[in-house]
Amino acid sequence: MSRTVASRLLTWFDQHGRKDLPWQRGNNDQEQRDAYRVWLSEIMLQQTQVSTVIGYFGRFIQALPDLPSLAAADEDTVLALWSGLGYYRRARFLHRAAQRCVEQHGGELPRDFVSLSALPGIGRSTAGAILAQAHGLRFAILDGNVKRVLARYHGVHGHPSLSAVDRQLWQHAEAHTPTARIADYSQAIMDLGATLCTRSRPRCEACPLATGCVARRDHLTAQLPTRKVRRSLPSRATMMLILRDPHGRVLLERRGPQGVWSGLWSLPEASTPDHAWRLAQQHAQVDDAQTLAPFIHVFSHYRLHIEPWLFDRATAAGGIADNPRQRWCNAEQLSTLGLPAPVRTLLMNLASDERSGRPAPATATTQGIP
Repeated sequence: MSRTVASRLLTWFDQHGRKDLPWQRGNNDQEQRDAYRVWLSEIMLQQTQVSTVIGYFGRFIQALPDLPSLAAADEDTVLALWSGLGYYRRARFLHRAAQRCVEQHGGELPRDFVSLSALPGIGRSTAGAILAQAHGLRFAILDGNVKRVLARYHGVHGHPSLSAVDRQLWQHAEAHTPTARIADYSQAIMDLGATLCTRSRPRCEACPLATGCVARRDHLTAQLPTRKVRRSLPSRATMMLILRDPHGRVLLERRGPQGVWSGLWSLPEASTPDHAWRLAQQHAQVDDAQTLAPFIHVFSHYRLHIEPWLFDRATAAGGIADNPRQRWCNAEQLSTLGLPAPVRTLLMNLASDERSGRPAPATATTQGIP
């Protein structure tokens, strides 16, 4: 069975697989895949679609073309290049792993599985993907797309996060991995999950594995893989303060090491209107504020209701320049920092509205507290 699955996938891949993705080339467009590019793409593709990753990958590679340059970069540069991809812990692990490779592995990703999988952010599947695609070594992969293909093909019930289910899927992944054309096979099974065996409306009629697929035979494609029972997301609320001085600079704060957006530069936040005014007056001389149109940002575990407050032409209070966790930034400086996606979007939209002459979408103007 394993030979049949691999041979069918490779035949399909030769005709329909994706062969022009930017990480499938080596440095300077060499034919052999480069381990650094494969690794970067694998980390970016976690929880993110290929169509989104391609642009980020190109910008990242242009700025940091190899592992030593990533290791030497400061964290703000790495996070700025990652800004908008989310799950910023992935970027920090990437940065930390590159530094460890410089310290312990001569500035290269190790080629043995144990050393590679010991690096921050590189688990079993990612290590296997790097070794299979960059070096042609026989290692199985099991990302989200592959899990979906194997769960449907073999009729595996139970959520993939359960240890017994995970173990079963790994057994199938190992059994199907061929001894030749490893890189192509790895790409083929990922492509199949991404393009045909999709989460909803899979195109079973075009699938090279359709004749042996248990889910198709038993009409279970909508049920497999078993979905996790989702609870309703709780909601939280915050006020984001846009303190902007007469030069157009905005006050940013670096968030702490814990919680969401840890280590990123963001806007000061308040919990109540009184708190917002007290906090604004700690940082600058302010007269009034515009409350801009509120919006919602959805995390994996809660919804954040954000109400932006614009304090325009604020006169900076003393001491900010000497505080490493606070800084006034112009538009050019903002582009070099790691900002949470909704904060970057909020500031970009505000600047765009003003350049075009459109008023900011305000809901009210409030006076300061005496």
